[in-house]
Amino acid sequence: MILEMNNISKNFGDLSVIKDISFNVDRGEVVSIIGPSGSGKSTLLRCATFLETISSGEIRYMDTVAAYTDPNGTVNYLTPNDLRKIKGYFGLVFQQFNLFPHYSVLRNLMDAPLKVQKRHKDEVEAECMELLRKMGLEAKANAYPCQLSGGQQQRVAIARALAMKPEVLFFDEPTSALDPELTGEVLKVIKQLAEEKMTMVVVTHEMSFARAVSDRVIFMDGGVIVEQGHPEEVFGNTMEERTRQFLSNYSR
Repeated sequence: MILEMNNISKNFGDLSVIKDISFNVDRGEVVSIIGPSGSGKSTLLRCATFLETISSGEIRYMDTVAAYTDPNGTVNYLTPNDLRKIKGYFGLVFQQFNLFPHYSVLRNLMDAPLKVQKRHKDEVEAECMELLRKMGLEAKANAYPCQLSGGQQQRVAIARALAMKPEVLFFDEPTSALDPELTGEVLKVIKQLAEEKMTMVVVTHEMSFARAVSDRVIFMDGGVIVEQGHPEEVFGNTMEERTRQFLSNYSR
């Protein structure tokens, strides 16, 4: 098991955004998280990747406890040095591509492996060029982000995350900033990664994608998991009325 989140809650002041959620992610599994805006999906992802601190609960990566609530109700995280190692287990792809605008495409990919992992430049460059070939972007290695379409920028962002050789990739609505044509480009890449058994957690509004690619679908609403299961169970044999209402807004 790569990730365990046990009894996770997250409050912003008096507002409870995540309420006692537990779920896990196994190696090679693709988990899609769906639900209406404001349901807590992105906040859950941000807690999993330490961009937000939890209010209570426990987070484990690869059997290492990264955060936990002690008997006094205080949340404790690993030291920054130890947490840095945990952060090496995952990559994160955002809605907005967050590429360095003053770096070329290739340098965007190479920067973290060189600076963070202290790897050899020739090896990193060869691996990053292979990733660009995989994304269909080899010819754009020396281009700058402003010279790329949104779909191309998002594929660069995915390649950049993969360059760190993560155990799991998190996607936070990776196509929400793209038009339908460019959305297809990015979803094709994610589907290819799924076929290669890359472990992924995908927050998405693309229902047909979630149904086709996921091993498990989680439906969230109001900060809780309402329903989860195999895609054909969630989409084709919905158990909860709230899930049924949500899915009725999308064509099957």
